[in-house]
Amino acid sequence: MRKRLPSFSLSSYGAGWTANRRIAIVACVVAVLLAIAALVALLTGGGNGHQAPDAAAPAPAGSPSSSEAAPKPSAGSGSVAKPPQIAEPVAYATAAARMLWSYDTRGTSRGQQLAGMRAWMTPETQYADWPSVSGQVPDPVLWSRMADQDQHATADVTEGHFPSAFKAALADDPSAITEAYIYVVTVNGRQQIAWKKGGGGAEERAVTLAVQCRPNHDCTLAAIAPSVTQ
Repeated sequence: MRKRLPSFSLSSYGAGWTANRRIAIVACVVAVLLAIAALVALLTGGGNGHQAPDAAAPAPAGSPSSSEAAPKPSAGSGSVAKPPQIAEPVAYATAAARMLWSYDTRGTSRGQQLAGMRAWMTPETQYADWPSVSGQVPDPVLWSRMADQDQHATADVTEGHFPSAFKAALADDPSAITEAYIYVVTVNGRQQIAWKKGGGGAEERAVTLAVQCRPNHDCTLAAIAPSVTQ
């Protein structure tokens, strides 16, 4: 019998949204480029919690609230990759997507996972949508269940690109980007998940990220946006 792939993913944000909702988000992205300071306010955060491999019933993972404090640096980052020194938006977004799709509960606590992800964020708080990123991590109970199963994941990125809505809006008003230098990038790839007793599988992944790349500075992550893949 084929073993079932556990449904948890750090990249499932926005997967259940309706077509109308996705269209509305595309419109938001365009509006953001024309008034870039409002970008993060238009992006919404949230995570979809899922079932651990041996759980008898779905165990919803409550997304951290917007008031959840960022992890302290002393928590460490466990297996979470450190942010690279990259000044090109697509390259940074692909690295960030790989980080979001990778985790290892065997040696990384939930607090360490959050701390490692927080290190990728822009320090400019008016543009940082931390809840959209932290919301990808399951609640403590589900993380514990995953750890009991030694669940871990790695990722391969196949490509990254600027969505057509972003390119069109930027073409209409090239100067709009120069206030916050926030770029919208969609990344596609594949996530490999494994757990105890040889369990495992793979799933295709896609995520749209808002990354900030100011001139003469390394890029940082601003937010996770819904999947706008065109």
